[in-house]
Amino acid sequence: MADSETLTFNHIAVEGVFKSGKTKLTEILAKKLAGRAVYDRLDNPYLKEFYEEKEGSAFLSQLVFLVNRYHQQAGLLQRSLFHERIVCDYLFEKDKIYAYQTLADEELLVYEKIHGIFSEKISRPDLTIYLQIALPTLLNRIERDGSALDRSISEKYLEDVVEAFDYFFFNYKATPLLVVKADELNFNQEEDIMDLIDKIQHMKKSTLFYVPLSRSGRGLKKT
Repeated sequence: MADSETLTFNHIAVEGVFKSGKTKLTEILAKKLAGRAVYDRLDNPYLKEFYEEKEGSAFLSQLVFLVNRYHQQAGLLQRSLFHERIVCDYLFEKDKIYAYQTLADEELLVYEKIHGIFSEKISRPDLTIYLQIALPTLLNRIERDGSALDRSISEKYLEDVVEAFDYFFFNYKATPLLVVKADELNFNQEEDIMDLIDKIQHMKKSTLFYVPLSRSGRGLKKT
């Protein structure tokens, strides 16, 4: 186990497009850093209709995700009472990324009002980790182990989502940010994982870009 007692971050959020490995990394970090893993609720009765492009389903699907994430994040406020470390496999603000990809202008007006109310009542993480992957990587992973629903998503939509995530985190300033080039991050390679944890433990209040050991040695860039 890593030296969790010296780690200054007690609330870590791991983000990335689906198939980026964020859930797996959350599981690993929670174990290595003596924390509790918190996973996004992916059950949504309107998701299938959304992928089938049924009218109104995008708005309903987005609201279900937003409400579920709010209730879960609101519960995390209690963590300070127990001094518990949290590793969460999503960032609440990322909900907007999908909303702006799918909702009509009039729907966004309603969504923004609800999101604004919710965002004032939850806590921000102490550190955000963004697992950045390229579109070809995403397409390969969907082809390899995606569901039938995953394979029904258009390549254009996936391209837009990848670009939107990159743009969001390029402009992200809310917390310290560790951007991991995760196309070839090997979760079964202990050296990669421990090197990543070492970077987390030495993070400051800035943005760092990290390339895993297995790709190019100790690649690290600070902004």
